Amino acid sequence: MRAAIMRDKRLVVDNIPTPAPGAGEVLVKTLACGICGSDLHALKHAEKMVEGSRKAGAPFVMDLKRDIVMGHEFCAEVVDYGPQTQKRLKVGTRVCAMPVLISARGVEAVGYSNENPGGYGELMRLTEMLLLEVPNGLSTERAALTEPMAVGYHAVQKARLGKDDAPLVIGCGPVGLAVIAALKLNGVHPIVAADFSPRRRDLALQMGADFVVDPKEKSPYASWREMAVYSDPSKAPMLPPWIPGPAVRPAVIFECVGVPGVIEGIMSAAPGQARIVVVGVCMERDQIEPLTGISKELNIQFVLGYAPEEFAATLSHLAEGQVNADPLITGKVGVEGVAKAFEDLASPETHAKILVEPWHS
Repeated sequence: MRAAIMRDKRLVVDNIPTPAPGAGEVLVKTLACGICGSDLHALKHAEKMVEGSRKAGAPFVMDLKRDIVMGHEFCAEVVDYGPQTQKRLKVGTRVCAMPVLISARGVEAVGYSNENPGGYGELMRLTEMLLLEVPNGLSTERAALTEPMAVGYHAVQKARLGKDDAPLVIGCGPVGLAVIAALKLNGVHPIVAADFSPRRRDLALQMGADFVVDPKEKSPYASWREMAVYSDPSKAPMLPPWIPGPAVRPAVIFECVGVPGVIEGIMSAAPGQARIVVVGVCMERDQIEPLTGISKELNIQFVLGYAPEEFAATLSHLAEGQVNADPLITGKVGVEGVAKAFEDLASPETHAKILVEPWHS
């Protein structure tokens, strides 16, 4: 089969053997697969990703001297079944699935693996029990956004938002936009979002942000404070006489950038008692000053991925029109265009999410 392959830290197009589904597995045809920011990081920082995965016991363990077909945000079509499968879905059924294989060896990644090619190739192996049929006539392109949107949904669930909490989203790339969509879905307002890119700020408004700010022009935290003042002063807590008013709602700050220094920057600027949810995936060594967090009694929650029920709920939200992720899709390429798409995605003004359609030129 044809695939865009990570080989020697480069993306090349080549023919590789067609995967053969094992016990409990299904062979699927990749219809569309999104290019994830983590894939961009993996191409550049693959060694650090492998080292970090080994330390954490994560399934992203790869031999970088061998070929890797990335791609984990996909919608696919059932082609054939392996042994010991129930064959509950007809051949030709469109499906989404969490990008993992469950076997006697344990849980293995799809797309960050030498043995389990991902959606940048024409065909994949998936675990039958994890397949979800695309419901309600949802388009293939929208269904392919289930995985990245589920990341935002999970982050918001992990934030354990209370009725008075006021969110601030730092970074409006695909991860930040998914968080904004999930906040809107949960009825959390006002949503304040910050990004240096005009294009991304515009997308943030389309996805549900109530107010966007350019950090070059104004502090996101000052903007958040203005928006977080209690609209009904009678519901505001009583402030000690040494703290100037007005009282503001509790801050929940979503870090959606994933580059060194951002967490420390948020800690330094955050109000006291803030909760920081780290969604951006930084693959480089970073540092913080614990005294800053101690002095402000900050709470930091790191998040990764999603639970199966959150993935299924996100597919349902997209199918029922409760979440509109259409603004994220800004381009499509075949396997020959993947390397160029990686370059294009480096500019926030050009693209948000590019979909790979392996069977199209």
